[in-house]
Amino acid sequence: MKSEIQKCLDGEWFNTSDAELQAIISRARKLTRAYNQTDNEESATRAAILRDLLAEIGDNVNIDTPFYCDYGRHISIGSNVIININCIFVDCNKITIGNKVLIASNVQICTATHPVEPTQRLLADWAPEDSHPFFNTYSAPVTIEDNVWIGASVTVLPGVTIGKNSVIGAGSVVNRSIPANSVAVGNPCRVIRSVEPG
Repeated sequence: MKSEIQKCLDGEWFNTSDAELQAIISRARKLTRAYNQTDNEESATRAAILRDLLAEIGDNVNIDTPFYCDYGRHISIGSNVIININCIFVDCNKITIGNKVLIASNVQICTATHPVEPTQRLLADWAPEDSHPFFNTYSAPVTIEDNVWIGASVTVLPGVTIGKNSVIGAGSVVNRSIPANSVAVGNPCRVIRSVEPG
């Protein structure tokens, strides 16, 4: 029988109240709380917490505080990456960030979502004593390739890939993949021009 954590990664409906998932979330909350309470000068402590929290982290990565995530273990970050203040990564599925990536303040990367149709989203026979929540959830991975710059207050939605060298304008809502070497802005985010490959 497939675990709920595997259902997350396979994009299937999963039980957000599952004990194993809740334990992973609780651990991530404790680690992010500890990380957010460190001073910027405590580089060794901060690096150790991030190594414990994340699946992978490269060299010369700066994640400013506060930083929040759901699981931590589904986030992989390359080298030479800056993640500015108050970013939120909902990593029910994998979030993969390449090398030389700039992520501005207040960026949200979301892998979790719910069915649109209420008959699929809401459980008709749900009762308060059930071990499953009253709704269905599934997830899809997000990939941010090398040399990407994501502007302030951008929201990246499940299943999106942002191609190499691309720039996402501040305040954009990225609900579909953006090809490499693009400048894209707006809600919904659309390509407005290309950039020269680095």
